Amino acid sequence: MIRRGPLLLPLVPALLLAGCATPAPKPATAPPPVAPKPVKIHEAGLERVMGKTKAQLVALFGEADLDGHEGQAQRLQFVGPACVLDAYLYPARAGSEPVVTYVDARTPSGEDMDRASCIASLSRRSAAP
Repeated sequence: MIRRGPLLLPLVPALLLAGCATPAPKPATAPPPVAPKPVKIHEAGLERVMGKTKAQLVALFGEADLDGHEGQAQRLQFVGPACVLDAYLYPARAGSEPVVTYVDARTPSGEDMDRASCIASLSRRSAAP
């Protein structure tokens, strides 16, 4: 006859301790990256320049005060009494004519300015006699 009871008794404390073990922590996962918000083309006033070509900007504001390149972008700068507007043009696809994809506005002293207000101010500049 085989006695099983006393042989299992030494295993009881080990089994009780195994039940108290804490599980290994899960590796922390970083939150997914937040995609930058696209520029709202229909933001009041910006639709007048976003997606426009150099010729269309010149028709709207007159000749650019500065026409240069920064990397692959063409930068057109229009200066008025109230503000300075930088328009950055990139080709939508290889071989296509560059169009405005971003604009930046500031006062003549260099402080940030509302872009739509600057566009409106420069539009009046070209309409003045």
